[in-house]
Amino acid sequence: MKYRTTMMYMEMGCFVSCLSGWMLVCSTLPLEYWSFSEDGGNVLTTGDYYSNLWKDCVSDNTGASDCKDYPSMLALSGFLHGCRALAVCAVITGFFGGILTLIGMKCTKIGGSEIANARVTFSGGITYLVSGVCGMITYSWWANKTISEFVDPQFINVKNELGAAIFIGWGGSILLMLGGGVLSYFSGKEGLPSGSQKRPQRPTSYVNARSRRTYMMPASSSRVTLVPPLLYEGRQSQTTRATTKTGRTYSRDDFL
Repeated sequence: MKYRTTMMYMEMGCFVSCLSGWMLVCSTLPLEYWSFSEDGGNVLTTGDYYSNLWKDCVSDNTGASDCKDYPSMLALSGFLHGCRALAVCAVITGFFGGILTLIGMKCTKIGGSEIANARVTFSGGITYLVSGVCGMITYSWWANKTISEFVDPQFINVKNELGAAIFIGWGGSILLMLGGGVLSYFSGKEGLPSGSQKRPQRPTSYVNARSRRTYMMPASSSRVTLVPPLLYEGRQSQTTRATTKTGRTYSRDDFL
């Protein structure tokens, strides 16, 4: 009972961690500050340029901002297509990971047996882990491209820096991977069969020499099971009949 309670609180903590990470990942998609740059050469023309997966934005020193979506989806680079696909996969897999974890957790009592719930929780942990990996690849890829362009002396376009959305996404992805990894480890130990388990052996048996009865020892119990001695009863009946037949006494009058 104590182990089950510990596992229940562990699952709740991992679920809260994964849910928080998934919400952080989802919050980064509408944010514009994936990368930004500031032009402060002239006070009158000071402006900020920032962009994300979907659009480019600019704001001036008066506080007015203007955003423009990317004109054509087919004209985008493979980098943007890959980041978009990975970000959407992170959100979708995190959503289904939450549903599976809610069904399989011990505190919800929605599923069937303990083993079935553990297997459902294991599936949810793996799904959360995939969500965290997709998010980590997305933000790391974007950060690598931004840093490479910033330190490249031959890059003549506007050099951007990392925005706040990248750091938020990193934090959410780490929470997803940690929670999903812990869930997968403990629920996998409980719900998946171990390869080191030995096959059940046949119960040992022995024969009592005095009573000619066969006794069998069950594998999981210390009780002694009495097996009907069919073979020995048949032999005993034949011996009794032979003794009865040959043990008849004769008197002298019987020969006269």
